[in-house]
Amino acid sequence: MARYSAFLGRRVEVQYRAGDISLPATGTLAADSGRSIFLEESFIQRGKEKHFRWEIPYQCIVRIEERPAVPEPVPPNPSPAQAAARVGAVAAGSRERSSGSSFISLQNRPKEA
Repeated sequence: MARYSAFLGRRVEVQYRAGDISLPATGTLAADSGRSIFLEESFIQRGKEKHFRWEIPYQCIVRIEERPAVPEPVPPNPSPAQAAARVGAVAAGSRERSSGSSFISLQNRPKEA
């Protein structure tokens, strides 16, 4: 009998034991064999879509709970207007943080020979 079949296809967070260590894992519950659950996570790395799947035996599971869906990823190439707005916000934030600073900014650094 599959204990966790109600979570199939849903995003879950699992707390499980690995020896004396308690570890968290978050992913989509891909399968429940009746002895283990299988979590799956998909991500994009260096422009390629990767899939990661791991098995967690029932006896190692401490708790399992449903999590909200993953937010939409930020597009790798934002429009020029979005990029300019982001750069402007970062520059304004850095000016605010450095206004009372006693450090010399890198722009005023003496030139080396």
